[in-house]
Amino acid sequence: MSELQVVRPGPLTTVQDLGRRGVAHLGVPRAGALDEPALRAANRLVGNGPEAAGLETTLGGVALRALGPVVVAVTGAPAPVRVDGRAAAWGAPVAVPAGAVVEVGAATAGVRTYLAVAGGIAVPPVLGSRSADLLSGLGPAPLAAGDRLPVGAPPPYRDRAELVPLPAPPAELVLRLRLGPRADWFAPEAAGRLARDGYRVSPASNRIGLRTEGPAVERAREGELPSEGMVLGAVQIPPDGQPVVFLADHPTTGGYPVIGVVPEADLAAAAQARPGTPVRFTVLRER
Repeated sequence: MSELQVVRPGPLTTVQDLGRRGVAHLGVPRAGALDEPALRAANRLVGNGPEAAGLETTLGGVALRALGPVVVAVTGAPAPVRVDGRAAAWGAPVAVPAGAVVEVGAATAGVRTYLAVAGGIAVPPVLGSRSADLLSGLGPAPLAAGDRLPVGAPPPYRDRAELVPLPAPPAELVLRLRLGPRADWFAPEAAGRLARDGYRVSPASNRIGLRTEGPAVERAREGELPSEGMVLGAVQIPPDGQPVVFLADHPTTGGYPVIGVVPEADLAAAAQARPGTPVRFTVLRER
């Protein structure tokens, strides 16, 4: 089994796969890659199955020394890729010889870049997933210099995808919103204003939630709810009235009212929206 040694961990680099499914009733968040299509694309490029674990970087990239020959691919937020200082391809398979350093630079757009390695990152799974969960602390800790990451056996040879198209990071983040379950806790015009008023991504956003800044959403009721279950994409309105869109590491329960839920298909773009990016909610009307 080969290994990757962390030379530079970057601001926040974690091991992620498709997350822990079906354990919310145990109080365990889903976790997993925030930009799931990007991780799936990177795995396809190196011949892995979709369940393989890779690395998710945040803004600043990562540098790794290959302790044996490996094949990697980098997708997600565009970033320069180098092998021993020489430019290498982004969005394509790259052979890294034993002893060489593969470096993913700072993202030039977007937020999160994904690095997959043929065979996958083979850290021990916890509750069926290798993902790091920053809220509960399950899974491997964020990468630190000197860490060694085991790499699984490369998959049997098969034709690797040469190109997997992915959307560019959003210049404006458009999030569809299905109202409920607590839309009645807000002023009658709140949903319309949420769709009409301008918001932007807050610098306080993280893997738990995309926080927004803009006009406060007006409540129609005082007090708070007893804690109730929370789902991926729930838009919770805390006392300051600023909408928070729950992402992969979100808590499984919460007491602030949820005005609506963003469909999962829209959340990959949310993972790549930088602070200051304009946010526009569009309300889905039930037929």
